[in-house]
Amino acid sequence: MTTVNERPQHLPAEERRAATVEAVVQLAAERNPADITTMAIAERMGLTQGALFRHFPTKDAILEAAMSWVAERLLARVDKAAEDAASPAAALEAMFMAHIDFVASHPGVPRMLFGELQRPGRTLAKKMVQTLIRQYGERLRRLLEAGKSRGELHSGVDVDAAIVLFIGTIQGLVMQSLLAGKVGQIRRAAPGVFAIYLRGIGARP
Repeated sequence: MTTVNERPQHLPAEERRAATVEAVVQLAAERNPADITTMAIAERMGLTQGALFRHFPTKDAILEAAMSWVAERLLARVDKAAEDAASPAAALEAMFMAHIDFVASHPGVPRMLFGELQRPGRTLAKKMVQTLIRQYGERLRRLLEAGKSRGELHSGVDVDAAIVLFIGTIQGLVMQSLLAGKVGQIRRAAPGVFAIYLRGIGARP
């Protein structure tokens, strides 16, 4: 597998921007995202800071591109998983597992998201994370409502609470895996945890 700093030095602008985001995601898996400097990003890519700034005027612009990359790929992955499912409950499970797999494949992503949400002020990158969570919740709402209308889920289930619990369950798994320093283990814990979630919202076997 080719690493970022093994890429050719002369790349089209769009490929260079993508490679920069990839470098940030890799670095976030290794260190506190708040400590990632433009110098570290440039070194990972085998570039000078001057070359990096030809594509991104500021560090915040790099973070914004990284947040956009995360949102696009995560939503695309869960959408693909859900559309191939046979029922709303199956779609919820497919989304859950696709999200878990995304995190396990990109361990720097949750560190970036958590770090961005903790930053003071209303940065554009933080707004992008908040938008991602809102769009994710809208997808869950559609599936939960569909499950209720089909009688697949308990008719009295609180959809808002179910959305919070779905997202919070993933966040809890991610946080525990980060604390343990073994993000890959999240895949093993996910099926059993999701089964409990399904029982909680009244899914029929």
